Amino acid sequence: MSALDGTAPLAVVERGGRVESVHDGAVAVVDADGSLVAWAGSPGLCAFTRSALKPLQAFPFVAAGGPKHFGLSSEQVALLCASHSGEAKHQVAVADLLRRAGVAPDELGCGTHAPYVYDTLHEAPPPPPYSPLGHNCSGKHAGMLALAKAEGWPTAGYERREHPLQQLMLRTVAECCVVPAATIPLGVDGCSVPVFGLPLAAMALGYARLAAAMARGGDARAQALQRIGRAMVAEPVTVEGEGRLATDIMLAGRGRLLAKSGAEGLLLVAEPGTGRGIAIKCEDGAMRAVGPAAVELLLALGTLEPRDADSLNLHRRPPVHDAAGHPVGLLEARVSVVVSDDVRA
Repeated sequence: MSALDGTAPLAVVERGGRVESVHDGAVAVVDADGSLVAWAGSPGLCAFTRSALKPLQAFPFVAAGGPKHFGLSSEQVALLCASHSGEAKHQVAVADLLRRAGVAPDELGCGTHAPYVYDTLHEAPPPPPYSPLGHNCSGKHAGMLALAKAEGWPTAGYERREHPLQQLMLRTVAECCVVPAATIPLGVDGCSVPVFGLPLAAMALGYARLAAAMARGGDARAQALQRIGRAMVAEPVTVEGEGRLATDIMLAGRGRLLAKSGAEGLLLVAEPGTGRGIAIKCEDGAMRAVGPAAVELLLALGTLEPRDADSLNLHRRPPVHDAAGHPVGLLEARVSVVVSDDVRA
């Protein structure tokens, strides 16, 4: 256990055969009934959900019939939940969604940044200004604007905490994760909308419910979650991008897993086959520790078979290079989970 309350080792950096640094964090694995299946560190560790909760933020729009009303494709439903790379096809699809909703791109409140695709291509981005369509959260924001239009709410200020749209987001997250709305700490996400502070076990429960809906469907609420989950799994490269962790986990799972990363070292995974939700948080915010920990955890839980993990080797043991490009070390998982006695039985 780390000196930081509620954390345990997730991954280490090795150099010259010695451990150079340790990344601590916590893990929670929960089933759809809310029972804790396994954990490392404290499953009650509270963290901001960042982009990992985008599927639940898309839920009100999908549940209200938004995709049918606006004639959206499966890729566009996935874009509602995406932290996309800002490729031309992503920007075109978001622009089309906005056009269908009667909203202009300059109404997006997410701000701008250089599209992530340049990182993937190892190319320097062109100088700014950049279009808000290329922001990794533009799909989420387009869905929010479309929902505001459908509900007759003002689009101006849709990203602010007091707007009815964001109040609906808060209630939705509270209901899906079974946490009283009044107890949820709020901050401002990197894309300017409110972000929610939740215990890892509550995040995992939200994803367990998503997993159960993907597998079984059910009432209108479950059918909306099912559509979101199946769109994400059908479009894994849209959800994040080539070479990115959540995309590669979904590709390795071959339709059996849904995954979504969040900034500051967060990953959430839904497993429809078992109805489990998994939350992993690196306490110091280092995303580099999440890949090794996630792959080893998914193998330990039987969520991934060893043959499935072969394509994840660069996430499982990513090398550390010197400035000349030579490998001089690596990251390696140190996560060790406690399994509930109920599960063992």
